[in-house]
Amino acid sequence: MPNASGALDRQALLEELQLAQFVPEAHAAYRPLLMDGLQFFLERLSPARLASIVAAQLRLPRHTPPARRLALLFRRCPTLHKLGQVVARDRRLAPELRANLQGLESLEPTTPMAEIAALIQRELGTVIGLEIAATALAEASVAVVVPLVWRPATGAAPQSGVLKVLRPGVEEQLCEELEIWAALGVFLEQRCAERGLPPLDYRHTLDSIRRLLANEIRLDREQAHLTQAAAFYADSPAILIPELLPFCTARITAMERVEGRKVTDPGLSPGERRRLARVLSEALLAKPFWSNPVSDAWFHADPHAGNLFVTHDGRLAILDWALVTPLDKAQRVAVVQAVASALTLNESGLFHALAALGNPSDPTALRAAVVAGLRQVRQGTFPGMDWLMALLDRLGTAGAMQFPENLTLFRKSLLTLAGVIGDVSDRPSIDEVLILTGLMQCSREWAVRGLAPFASRAFGSHLSNADWFSLWAGLPVTVVRYWTGIWRDALGG
Repeated sequence: MPNASGALDRQALLEELQLAQFVPEAHAAYRPLLMDGLQFFLERLSPARLASIVAAQLRLPRHTPPARRLALLFRRCPTLHKLGQVVARDRRLAPELRANLQGLESLEPTTPMAEIAALIQRELGTVIGLEIAATALAEASVAVVVPLVWRPATGAAPQSGVLKVLRPGVEEQLCEELEIWAALGVFLEQRCAERGLPPLDYRHTLDSIRRLLANEIRLDREQAHLTQAAAFYADSPAILIPELLPFCTARITAMERVEGRKVTDPGLSPGERRRLARVLSEALLAKPFWSNPVSDAWFHADPHAGNLFVTHDGRLAILDWALVTPLDKAQRVAVVQAVASALTLNESGLFHALAALGNPSDPTALRAAVVAGLRQVRQGTFPGMDWLMALLDRLGTAGAMQFPENLTLFRKSLLTLAGVIGDVSDRPSIDEVLILTGLMQCSREWAVRGLAPFASRAFGSHLSNADWFSLWAGLPVTVVRYWTGIWRDALGG
């Protein structure tokens, strides 16, 4: 990997990684762009960090598979580490690459314990009754998890817990990488133009992710999110949110220890896996979507398998609340309106619902996407969340729409969650759970609907009485639309 003069050769590192083999054939045109982007990233790391990365690659056996080399590279860069966790369950990637990236979900600690202990001492000082383990439990993209036992001075029973401690130097590493990401979007858009690729909005997308990742090291925000999540799931006995312990700081989160294993680990029966898949869909998607009739709904924005555990008593433990993303009321109304319009084959309704979710830059392309989406529905595709998000993906890829930051991040977290659920069990589907929980929400609302204004959507179902009336009264029109569309499809219109 060193060149003839002994200098570090970035190009040789990229050749060793053989990135092209991991890009599906359907996206082969983007292989050079991926190489360009990674080279851009590596070239802007400090010489000391790049030297450390290349040295780690040189220590690997000569015939180490490229997928393992790529995973090691990702591990040494917090932002790439997070990226690897996000895509590790994406079934569009090569199985070998997914298997290696899944190792990033939970790692054996490598940070020297002496450094971690010194940091804990500086942050906490002396806490009466607190005993810190001599070895760390695990290591993540920005933090190390250290077990503890706390014996409160009140004489209460000892508590088993953990300290989530920011790794020494990670703030500086993350800051350096996020600055690179700030310039990467502009670079990729320029390269797209030079290579004749579709003009995707890399700048906006990467800026959104960059701002989200900046919160990874804001452990005070994570502590606030944990408190909010505990209150939100208090009525869900199947869900465990770790309880905070009373000695948190801006660089350390102290919380109860969760005993269990990753939701994707083997050992559960098919029936238990189906139940777990349902709980995952309900807790991380359906409950927040349907349970906030007026206010914003907050979704866990980092639902990779390393953050989702099954406890010994069968509960789903949702860990690491550093990253969350909201959907406001208007966005959830637009999602429901899009699905309702698709079910009734209402082209105009679907057009306006999609337009409400973003900023259309090409109405003609949006109209064409609506027509194609409704054709899929007529041909048997159920217009659920999978269908809708795929439709939005096509609009974004075509440059026909720009989406707000929170919707972009919601889409990425949904992709991660869908991959995890697919690895747990393919039954039931996310759409099936969303429909059933949505119908249950509707049934709970009937008692108060008679007192609500006709056009009010202040319900968890996000449907007004006027919407329900329009759905039922429009059934004959839906039949006409269906057969008209069938004839138009048959005639090639």
